Amino acid sequence: MKRLSTGLADLDLILGGGLEPGSVVVLTGPPGAGKTILAQQICFANATAEHKAVCYTTLSEPHDKLIEHLSGFPFFDAAALGSKIEYVHLGDMLRDTGKADLGPLIDEVVRKALDDQPVLVVIDSTKMLRDFVSDHAVRMALYDLTSRVAHSGAVLLLLGEYTPEDMQTGVEFALADGIVQLTHQSREPNDRRGLRVVKMRAATHLNGTHTVQITAGGFQVYPRVESFLPETVAPKGKRVPSGILGLDALMGGGIPHAAATLVLGPSGAGKTISCLNFVAEGLARGERCLYISFQDPGDQLVDMADTFGWDFEAARSSGQLVISHVPMGNLDLDVLASVIRHGLADGTTARVVIDSLAEMAHAAREAERFPAYLRSLVGIVRTASACLWVTSETRTFGPMEDPLVGLMYLFHNVVQIRYIEHCTQIDRALNVLKMRNSRHDNGMHSCHITDNGVTVGNRIEQLTGMLGWSVLRDCPTTPSHDDTRTVG
Repeated sequence: MKRLSTGLADLDLILGGGLEPGSVVVLTGPPGAGKTILAQQICFANATAEHKAVCYTTLSEPHDKLIEHLSGFPFFDAAALGSKIEYVHLGDMLRDTGKADLGPLIDEVVRKALDDQPVLVVIDSTKMLRDFVSDHAVRMALYDLTSRVAHSGAVLLLLGEYTPEDMQTGVEFALADGIVQLTHQSREPNDRRGLRVVKMRAATHLNGTHTVQITAGGFQVYPRVESFLPETVAPKGKRVPSGILGLDALMGGGIPHAAATLVLGPSGAGKTISCLNFVAEGLARGERCLYISFQDPGDQLVDMADTFGWDFEAARSSGQLVISHVPMGNLDLDVLASVIRHGLADGTTARVVIDSLAEMAHAAREAERFPAYLRSLVGIVRTASACLWVTSETRTFGPMEDPLVGLMYLFHNVVQIRYIEHCTQIDRALNVLKMRNSRHDNGMHSCHITDNGVTVGNRIEQLTGMLGWSVLRDCPTTPSHDDTRTVG
């Protein structure tokens, strides 16, 4: 049976394909979580002149006030009111009910469902029915309502500010085919909203709490990336040029296909410029590239690339290059993953850059979740047969520290850029710290920022402090050296 789309592709994905016609779905959450906006967005996405959406309100806000609040969202269509969307206020019927019976109210809802054949029936809020009749009466009324409306084929959406205790004992949840829980967590600098599918019969839904944002565009949900199970990617054997002069020779001919590369280095060492090198090489080869930046806005990156002779503006205008700048205050792991997932959806993106991972982990403030998140993110990029280039900042002064303790194994390749004391000046040195299943050069090489971006020079024959116990320094003597290359 074809499922009813919510109008939000990512929400349909989370629900296992949408909403099943004739099903009963409870949408629960605290005030401000987005219940009414989501329900109305689904109504406007599905209602037609032949099959309306009927919205019943109990003692919630008046209809004119509800319409006023909805009018600013792009999904709202004033012409649909009455012809496609019908609002019915049940307040008077509830007041007349007293403590006796909800039968007349239920009969009216069922009659309209059977006569008009709506695509969707919304009751906002179902929990308020408990304020007018006994628990037994509510139980019997809801059983009658859900069983009879199901024959109309309409999706019955029940909204309410239910507590966790209500979810354990309420008859609504026992009768429901689906339970969608919205959450609202206060935190600085931005509050966090979430969506979790507790139950969805006859569907394989995505587990976990998924990020929700309510913006001027309406209700948006971003699937939790750990819910996906990326396919295993078999290496194709070909090498991908990095775009950094001299680096490919150290990496056995370039980056292995669909590999994740991590570039470590202190502030100012050239990590962002290495990202530009990597993207410029892809653009020169006609590849589509996605650049995720947390500090530098798109225009600033375009200007920076222009100083090296790379025309990123033309590539951005043509759609060959997509730059997504995510301000640190707005950074959310699920939103970021959705940007990358949608950027890879059509299979044309060959290179993905994230600059930088340390900022991403710090701003997200989800340390316990981050390892599983990063593993899934790397898997999604690899499944799309794209190469991932990620930077992460290390300490500028003092002993080097590992910024990704316990997570380095997630990356196939690790390249390290460090400062080096050379007599009375500070230079840069680069080495390939790790390559999985590939031969690579183990030596430390000079590194410079030139008119060609980051470039790798000659091997430095003698250094002290290479493992981070002290600052890197040139030694006055040049001993013999074994130029052996090993498998990392």
